[in-house]
Amino acid sequence: MDSSTIPTSKSFKKLQARLRGLVGKAIHHYGMIRNGDRVMVCVSGGKDSYTLLDLLLSLQRNAPISFQILAVNLDQKQPGFPTQVLPEYFEAKGIPYRIVEQDTYSTVKRVVPDGKTMCGLCSRLRRGILYRVAAEEGATKIALGHHRDDIVETFFLNLFHGGQLKAMPPKLLTDDHRHIVIRPLTYCPEADIARYARQRQFPIIPCTLCGSQDTLQRQQIKQMLQTWEREWPGRTEQIFRSLQTVAPSQLADRDLFDFANLDAQRSRLQDSPSPTKVFAEKT
Repeated sequence: MDSSTIPTSKSFKKLQARLRGLVGKAIHHYGMIRNGDRVMVCVSGGKDSYTLLDLLLSLQRNAPISFQILAVNLDQKQPGFPTQVLPEYFEAKGIPYRIVEQDTYSTVKRVVPDGKTMCGLCSRLRRGILYRVAAEEGATKIALGHHRDDIVETFFLNLFHGGQLKAMPPKLLTDDHRHIVIRPLTYCPEADIARYARQRQFPIIPCTLCGSQDTLQRQQIKQMLQTWEREWPGRTEQIFRSLQTVAPSQLADRDLFDFANLDAQRSRLQDSPSPTKVFAEKT
C-alpha cells in the first residue's frame, strides 16, 4: 500500500482499522491463508477487488506468517475497457501482477439473447480461466472480492429462484479438488467498502456487461435488502449471522439430518441412563 496516497483523517483510519480487523478475523476463523501460501488476488477494477488487494497487502506486511500476493486481471475484451489502468496501478504500487487477455465478451454477447441475464455464463467462463491461471502460477489460494452483502444476496437468490438454502462460502474447495477459493471480505459490509474505495481514490473501471443490466434478479434482491436495512438497521448482519448458526435438525434436508432413524435414536437414548442418574447412583 502506497502510504503517500492514504488519507490521514481520523475517520479514515478508523474505517481502515475496522476493515483490516474484519478481514483478519475472517482469515483466522476460516483458515484462509497459511504460511507459505501464494495468493492469487483476482482484480476486476471494481471497488471490492481493489479494497481486497489493498487490505491483503497491508496485512501481509504485519502478518505473523509469510505469504505471497499475485494480482491477476482478466481482460475480457469489453468495448472501451481501459487496458492501461490496472497495469499502471500495479506498477506504481510495486505489486506483482499478470494480465490475462481472453475475449469472453463476444462469446457471452453471441450466446445470451438480448435482455437475458449474462452473469451466469460470464462468471462460468471467467472462473474456468482463472482456475487455469492459478494452476499456471502455482497459486495455492484464489482470493475473490465478494463481501458480506454479496453472500446474503446470493442466499436469497438461491432461496427465491433456485429452491436451495445456499450462499457463497468463505472458503471453497473446487469440484476438481485442485483449488481453494477464499473470500477474505466475508465479514465486510458493502457500504464500508464503498467508503474505503472512495477515500482511497482507486481508479475504478465500470463493468459494461453484467453491471449494466438494471433488471437483474440480484439487483432486485439488493434493493429489497437495502429497504429492509433502512427500516430495520442491522438486519443484513443478522441474516448473515444466521448463515453461521445452522440447526440441521430444524430444517428438512434428509441428507443433512437422519430424520428416518429418530425412532431408533429415541429408543437408544431412553435405554441409556442419563448423566444425572448415573451421578446420583455413584453418590
